[in-house]
Amino acid sequence: MSKPIFERKKKEDRPVLAICYDFDKTLSPDDMQAQGYIQSVGYEVAPFWEESNDMARKNDMDSNLAYMYKMVREAEGNLVFNKKALAEYGSRVSLFPGVSEWFERIRAYGASHGVIVEHYIISSGLKEMIEGTEMARNGAFEKIYASSFYFNDRGVAKWPAQVVNYTNKTQFLFRIEKGVLDVNDPAVNDYFPEDQIRVPFRNMVYIGDSDTDIPCMKLVNSYGGHSIGVYDPETQNKKKVIRMMGEDRIRYFAPADYRDGTELDTLLKTIIEKTAAYEKLVDKHLADRSACAKKR
Repeated sequence: MSKPIFERKKKEDRPVLAICYDFDKTLSPDDMQAQGYIQSVGYEVAPFWEESNDMARKNDMDSNLAYMYKMVREAEGNLVFNKKALAEYGSRVSLFPGVSEWFERIRAYGASHGVIVEHYIISSGLKEMIEGTEMARNGAFEKIYASSFYFNDRGVAKWPAQVVNYTNKTQFLFRIEKGVLDVNDPAVNDYFPEDQIRVPFRNMVYIGDSDTDIPCMKLVNSYGGHSIGVYDPETQNKKKVIRMMGEDRIRYFAPADYRDGTELDTLLKTIIEKTAAYEKLVDKHLADRSACAKKR
């Protein structure tokens, strides 16, 4: 059997800033499954999640595997559970203010400062639903890491293909760091010299809303990156972000309002400006170190 060839990203001639997002309650005010799917199989939202979580507890089961199993089971006799249906549910997902225009606008702001901005999703939600959103269809995301299904030859979801939970989310940050984006590429474990790291952790931003994001936030923080807690601008409930700030999980928090000129918008633009300035110093440091090594 021939060895698979994976496409990998190389270090750029400009700094790359990777902005990584959770999805539910970060880009959207509610869980994506609760915005059409759960209702379509005859459930109220709360009982659906209660039964799913109860199944996970009783069977020592990953909670994400439990909800995926329940989605497949409850679809039987109610709807054709395929990629097209999931994408359709995704297209109806509501978004926080300004989300639709955010990705291209921030990318353009980065380019104007000599910084390549890339957007990544790292979510326990469903990849097939996220792919159905308008921004995903328009190419907003460099990569979507999310739970997903295996589909049979008729396109019907049969089995989990990928499960993303709060602890294994961190592996995707290492993939982004090294440009090894394919989930099956073992080179994520390879050693990369500092001058070949494509996106150092200091150039990562992680935006999330809750405990499931804490491992990624903590990892990004510990290596000099930027973790941001967001909260619903309508309810103004800051309880989670205040706790995360008190526990040193996040560096900043802001309302999940992605419109131009908002607190979050200003914060990201400041991070872009800081990245542009700091990477010039890093380049100078690496050049000086290389020059000294050659004279030894």
